[in-house]
Amino acid sequence: MTGVDVVFGETSATDRTVEIPLSHLSVELGHLYMEELVDGSVDLAAYFGRIASWTGPDQLADLARVPRSRLRASTCVLVDDYAAAPIGPDVVVPRLIAAARSAGLTIDYIARESGCAAPLGGVGALAGLQPAESLADLVESLIVADPAAGFNGSRPPPHENGWLCNGVRSPADGARQAMRAAVAWQPPVENRAHRHSIFLDVEIWREQASGRLWSCPFLATVWQLLRLGQLRVLGQPAVTPVDIDPDDLPTTWTQFPTIARLPGRGAPFAAYRTLSVLDGRFLPVEHAVRMTLGQVAVDPTVAEQTLRRAGREKVPLPAELPDRVGHVFLGG
Repeated sequence: MTGVDVVFGETSATDRTVEIPLSHLSVELGHLYMEELVDGSVDLAAYFGRIASWTGPDQLADLARVPRSRLRASTCVLVDDYAAAPIGPDVVVPRLIAAARSAGLTIDYIARESGCAAPLGGVGALAGLQPAESLADLVESLIVADPAAGFNGSRPPPHENGWLCNGVRSPADGARQAMRAAVAWQPPVENRAHRHSIFLDVEIWREQASGRLWSCPFLATVWQLLRLGQLRVLGQPAVTPVDIDPDDLPTTWTQFPTIARLPGRGAPFAAYRTLSVLDGRFLPVEHAVRMTLGQVAVDPTVAEQTLRRAGREKVPLPAELPDRVGHVFLGG
């Protein structure tokens, strides 16, 4: 008879998944490339003015599925500093605040895109993660690729080739064995297509001499998951907003918090649903984001907590993450 090892432990000593404050709606007030902020090619006051007409309290309450009197909505802006950042937060942040204010808008939170790819500190270190691991690495580890019908494993998984798709691509007519007929062309097929396929193949990262370069759609996916409050590290929030003083800002983005909270009485950063008001040029990126979100398996405890809390607040909430993400695309 073999021995049996028995380990006793207290329930209070087990890991606990922390719940975070949630608004009803997280509203992203546009998105601008860093070069547009540098060269002044965009009239920021006019830009925010166009956005303001789509973010009235009645409209937001309707999107959040709650009465206006109950609405908790926070606003945010993501600064695109990942590729290059020739000017720092001490220049960019005051410009954004002033331009938004001129359009009657208040920015509650400002985040930097590079924070989605930077090494995790704080809770990441406590969890024993490797120094190189980032929010992007965390989300990549949560991807459960959607296999097509008849999948035979010939296509490498996303964590090996850096690509993610929503179906099966056309077969390649590459090298083939002698005396074998050429492979006939076949169209790509979308999984669960509705009448017609809309096949999408998205690059999520690319290896470079300097290291891994994460794609814009994938970092935008990380951004959406943060706004939906779905990311944890060892049960703790992956990122916590940090208060900043707009009159005392650092000169470099590496010194700026991943998510900065501006002074005021803003509602919680994360929310049950998100709304992004963007130029139409971002539609392809957001299509890729929705597809990627559909293949991310978040912590089931976090998912269950969110749905349970929404039920207690009588907030209708879809079970699928892509269905919690809303967009308004503006024409030129």
